[in-house]
Amino acid sequence: MGAELNRLARRGWRVLHSIPLANDVDVDHLLIGPGGVFSINTKHHHNKAVWVGDDAVKVDHGKPAPYARKSRAEAKRVVRVLEHYCGFPVQVEPVLVFVGVTDLKVVATQLSVRVYQGRQVAALAPLSGVLTAEQVEQVYSVARHRQAWSKA
Repeated sequence: MGAELNRLARRGWRVLHSIPLANDVDVDHLLIGPGGVFSINTKHHHNKAVWVGDDAVKVDHGKPAPYARKSRAEAKRVVRVLEHYCGFPVQVEPVLVFVGVTDLKVVATQLSVRVYQGRQVAALAPLSGVLTAEQVEQVYSVARHRQAWSKA
């Protein structure tokens, strides 16, 4: 997933991987670019079928997992940190990326989390009009400092 996201650098995007937060959790990937900021939560379910509804995710018809809720909460934590240090509003969109799945069915009608399968994340590359080049660099500069995340 990291290599796939790194390819977006040619389009003006910056990527950070495995940002540690408080309570032994982390942001898998943070994508910052002209189209905004995306908190990417990667889920590996090798050779499994995944179903995504409005607020539930089921792997091979199993028990619902709170992936969407956790992705939204993670994005809110990222917003708090970035806005605190950047001094301007920073919208962060949560993204769920499923890797290694055999099938991904998204039936959500009101899902506030973007959902992709591995290589589909490249769909974010052409997005623009949210952050200026200067804002991208400022957000990236803040996001690179591990100390900013220590209490998030």
